[in-house]
Amino acid sequence: MTLRIVTGVARRRHQVLLVASRYANHPHPLWTLPGGRQEPGELASETILREVQQETGIAASVIELAYLSESYDGATHVVNVTFEIAASGEPRVPEASDHVVAAAWVDVDELPKRMQVAVVREPLLAYLRGSKRRYFGFHEAGVSIRWP
Repeated sequence: MTLRIVTGVARRRHQVLLVASRYANHPHPLWTLPGGRQEPGELASETILREVQQETGIAASVIELAYLSESYDGATHVVNVTFEIAASGEPRVPEASDHVVAAAWVDVDELPKRMQVAVVREPLLAYLRGSKRRYFGFHEAGVSIRWP
């Protein structure tokens, strides 16, 4: 099975917009970029705009494709398309969220400590450091997610 995820990098000064999501198989929320599963018939650029709005209450616009990463969670092939997005304002978590428990602008220097999942953290840090690399592949995700 292939799972298509779309995430967005929104920057404000020396900060990046992150969300904390709770999953049944993790004792603590995991901090990551806003985003989520692509729905049938939806373009990736539409997915990120919908997901950012749902998870943070912030309207966004797509700037450019940032990078592509892929990994395996057991037999599940996870393909993650990440866009650079424009977003401003203070995030708020909608009451109806099924898994997002927090959203915040986080200082870039805090990202390595805050983001526990390497397959999400490492491509983001490379991108923020100005790497020209646009593809990241991991045979093992190093984390398993039970989706709500």
